[in-house]
Amino acid sequence: MSEYEKPAPRINPDNARFWESAHEGTLRLPRCGDCRAWHWPPGPVCPDCFSGRIDWEEAQGHGTVSTWTVVHKDWFPAFRAEIPYAVAQIELAEGVRVTASIVECPAETLRVGLPVEVVFDRVTESLTLPRFRPRRP
Repeated sequence: MSEYEKPAPRINPDNARFWESAHEGTLRLPRCGDCRAWHWPPGPVCPDCFSGRIDWEEAQGHGTVSTWTVVHKDWFPAFRAEIPYAVAQIELAEGVRVTASIVECPAETLRVGLPVEVVFDRVTESLTLPRFRPRRP
């Protein structure tokens, strides 16, 4: 197995559209068709109003770092060549938090409130991962 090969993420009916959009290089997140609230992780109903009408809409893909850590262990084989690497919770413009790795950002420059944007890295021919990098001015 090469350094960037890894099993595909767990795809189920609730998050399949997220991974389909990542493969296309876009970020789609679930949004309630009734109350219009964004939510993550996805589920069969809206956690705010319990509506079953969930639409997957394109998100802006930028936000700010709310927490972060540097990983020094080989927890994710796809990132083995990048150890240590940074993982952060990103507060998206849509008001939801996603956990993702941070690229193109040395650990000493990471900080809470750092503006970031999504970038889609091809890991294998069939797998594209959404990751974040510092936002370009």
